[in-house]
Amino acid sequence: MPDEHDPTLAASWLTDKIVSFSEEASGDIWHDRRGLVRQDRQVPYLRLHFVTVLVSDQERSKQFFLEKLGFNLVADATFASGNRWVEVGPPDGTAVLALVPASRGLANSGSSSNMVTFLTEDVEATYREWSARGVNFPIPPQTPAWGGTFCRFEDLDGNTFALAGFDEVTLAIENRRREQAEKLEAERRTAQEIAFAKQVQSRLFPQRLPAAEGLDYAGICIQARAVGGDYYDFLDLGSGRLALIVGDIAGKGMAAALLMANLQANMRSQCALAVDRPEQTLSSVNRLLFDNTEPSAYATLFYAEYCQISGRLRVANCGHLPGLLLRVDGSIARLCPTATVVGLFEDWHCSIAEFDLREGDVLALYTDGVVEAFDGSGEEFGEARLADALRRHRSLPARDLAASIVNEVQAYAVGEQFDDITLILAKKIA
Repeated sequence: MPDEHDPTLAASWLTDKIVSFSEEASGDIWHDRRGLVRQDRQVPYLRLHFVTVLVSDQERSKQFFLEKLGFNLVADATFASGNRWVEVGPPDGTAVLALVPASRGLANSGSSSNMVTFLTEDVEATYREWSARGVNFPIPPQTPAWGGTFCRFEDLDGNTFALAGFDEVTLAIENRRREQAEKLEAERRTAQEIAFAKQVQSRLFPQRLPAAEGLDYAGICIQARAVGGDYYDFLDLGSGRLALIVGDIAGKGMAAALLMANLQANMRSQCALAVDRPEQTLSSVNRLLFDNTEPSAYATLFYAEYCQISGRLRVANCGHLPGLLLRVDGSIARLCPTATVVGLFEDWHCSIAEFDLREGDVLALYTDGVVEAFDGSGEEFGEARLADALRRHRSLPARDLAASIVNEVQAYAVGEQFDDITLILAKKIA
């Protein structure tokens, strides 16, 4: 920046031209690493550009900052007059130091570090606004041969500051404003789509409970994200039969939610066609998932079929966590897998296990978000705590029992919920 006390020097800088620019320079002289700019254009963009540091040897100082301090080279330009302009900056942040020879007279004498320079997108507008407020500008806006516009102003104590602007800055700022506006709009649309997806998925869960004589049952799902991959359903199979289903899709987020919808549609369509062969129904579901999804897509599934006439329970555990059957005497029967996961293998078979349900028995079907919730020490809630909670709250109606267990899981866990919590409870009643 020229010195107002030396007209010759000022004239030389205004007419000087850049003849070389170091290939080592990062080229991010205009870059603001914060990444964000104000969308409001009423007040011009303004940030710190560089601070002038007077040095005795530019090359020696440059090597000191680069080699000793690990700074980056921002600019190293040589002018036709022989003048040299060197800027360095730390690897993080926006601060830049201009290494200026003290002998050039580019800063006030008697100071080792001097003029602070600010960068703006509109020097003329800022100059007019600040001048109207009474700011003193010893040098009004000027345009040197090497480009840009600059001016110099003083504070109340006579400290000198510079204000600089370049076409590249204005273009970069406008580009960043446009990118930010596009990003914000994309985020708004994404949030809107996710909210709609959440609303749609919530309708995939049972909206009513089919009548089931002798069975008090309820289901609950607390999703970790806006949409999730856990699935539960209650299906009226006719002839006094009710299906209770819990599934867990591999993966999370939108992809899992789409596969969950696929699984729900397949289960409902196949169960509507089934007569009394749950193994055939599940085989059809497996085939549909295998044929219509990616090779890596699959789901664990627990299918339980209750017959109101006989009071018997038929179950198929397809790679899912063991269901728990709490007997009236307090004992626990674990309903372990009878088949592998659905959707992963073309050649797939399952077997059916049968149990008598007696008055007071409680069936619990759940996903890993229940038993794998962990406390501050990393210990999981686990199957044993789930069984204990079932025993303690078994006298409650199914809906209240489910809510009590979910509350215990959430109270036990620390931090953000990492997985969907899904639970079905069914009690045999008189």
